[in-house]
Amino acid sequence: MTRTVRVARAEDLLPGSGTTIEAEGHRIALFNVAGTFYAIEDTCSHQGGPLGEGDVRGATVTCPWHGATFDVRTGTATGPPARSGVRTFRVR
Repeated sequence: MTRTVRVARAEDLLPGSGTTIEAEGHRIALFNVAGTFYAIEDTCSHQGGPLGEGDVRGATVTCPWHGATFDVRTGTATGPPARSGVRTFRVR
């Protein structure tokens, strides 16, 4: 069974933005995409950049270190130099 951990309030994260939080020892990037919230691992699979600090456009975040892109809904890497995706977390 998965445990629910409160990490933020909906009104704390404006649409089109992201932030980094920590929950139970995990660094997590939390995003608000047009009022729907998504959470992925904060560490870029390329070289560990902080995805929560990246530029968010639609459902895509760009790693601020080397420009790799990820779909925040699925964690899938959508552009190089990242070759693999990142873990996702359920949000409610």
